Amino acid sequence: MTGVRTGRAVVLEEFGRPLSLREFAIPPAPDGGMIVACGHGGVCGTDLHLCQGHLAIPTPLVLGHEGLGVVRELGPGTHRDATGAELAAGDAVMWASSIACGVCPPCRLHREPTLCENRRTYGVNRSLNDGPELAGSWADHIVLHPGTTVVKAAEGVDPLAAMSLACAGPTVVHALCERRPVRLGEVVVVQGSGPVGLAAAAFAQLAGAAKVILVGGPAERLERAARAGIGDVHLDIADADEPERVLAEVRAATGGAGADLVIECAGVPAAVAQGLTLARRGGSYLVIGQYTDAGDTLINPHQIVHRQLDVIGSWAFTGAHLVEYVRLLPALTARFDLASLVTSFPLERHADALAAVADGSVMKAVLTS
Repeated sequence: MTGVRTGRAVVLEEFGRPLSLREFAIPPAPDGGMIVACGHGGVCGTDLHLCQGHLAIPTPLVLGHEGLGVVRELGPGTHRDATGAELAAGDAVMWASSIACGVCPPCRLHREPTLCENRRTYGVNRSLNDGPELAGSWADHIVLHPGTTVVKAAEGVDPLAAMSLACAGPTVVHALCERRPVRLGEVVVVQGSGPVGLAAAAFAQLAGAAKVILVGGPAERLERAARAGIGDVHLDIADADEPERVLAEVRAATGGAGADLVIECAGVPAAVAQGLTLARRGGSYLVIGQYTDAGDTLINPHQIVHRQLDVIGSWAFTGAHLVEYVRLLPALTARFDLASLVTSFPLERHADALAAVADGSVMKAVLTS
């Protein structure tokens, strides 16, 4: 690697304090790893929780767990991506946010690497003190460590379209491939109209759902989803004076009996009690959105028993799910206008991007460098 040997990065120094833009030396590419110039770093709802101290993480650290960039330098022993395709400097790539340890009980015995007890995640638990400092995608360079799942970006796909669901897409691939698939001809209700909800709705449509009902808000988000072609029915519960009336509309839209599958992507604990009442008897309830602990909620367990529901949780994703997301991007972008969901911000406007995500004025914010 020649030329620039320093990189800028957005650093979380202390919880609840403004972020800082700092400069760090770019080290040589590690054995089995690489240096990537981060052209795009996604802003996820989880990043808001990290900044507010809702998850126990080490600080200071460079934020950003979703990214797309160009390979600058390959370390010794690094020649191919996760699919076996040859890699070279100049290739556009995406990478999985986490590396599972492979030896803890979930990895070794339970075949559940998403539940790895020692998972190392870019932009989440890689402190500056652990080195190298450039270990998050809110930067103009990132050091990818050995064991990272790296895959060439989908050819011909707009990088902004790929970034629209960069974390949400693989998360939903895990949920729908490993936990509870969408079956042909099913009626599906999706709670939540953020990136995870839109990913769930889009994948349900690709999987052959007969109808996909998107319940969320505010109205502008639902309108943007509709313009992008995501979802068949769009109902605003966020701004409703009478949520029960909206829930009745959802049930009516299913045909009256309820949905075959309800997918919770709202991240609001109260949505869980509502979602249980939207599934038909013998249906399924798949909970994806409660990634951070937003608190307790009251549910009526009779709704589970009376409806004889399968209630399933799904946590995060692995590198294999990112590979599948990238593989499906051509089909997704052919059907849905994913790039229209993204608002770009230069790296130095990271505070504006976070504020826009917090107030819901953008669907998906992406930092560019």
